[in-house]
Amino acid sequence: MCPSRLILEHVTSRWGVLVLAALLERSHRFSELRRAVGGVSEKMLAQTLRTLERDGFVHRDAKPVIPPRVDYTLTPLGIEAAEQVWALARWTERRVDAVRASREAYDGARA
Repeated sequence: MCPSRLILEHVTSRWGVLVLAALLERSHRFSELRRAVGGVSEKMLAQTLRTLERDGFVHRDAKPVIPPRVDYTLTPLGIEAAEQVWALARWTERRVDAVRASREAYDGARA
């Protein structure tokens, strides 16, 4: 398997896209990020953040205070990836009607 495919899988995964998009706006604490993403379990969010951190897209800043405070931000590489993925997401939103029309035409021809 080509190494770039695994990276592409990480940034374009269901939760990866949404995490990158949320962090493109600003840094977030874990609970803020979970609310911003919506629908993600704590386990999946933690796993997604670890993966994106390992790949160099996300920086985890754990502050030694009580109660503990952890902030997540994008690295320069993460900003670059997030901008690319977010552009694709915006394009998808703009083209929903065209895709629906294509599906209806396809399904109608198959019926």
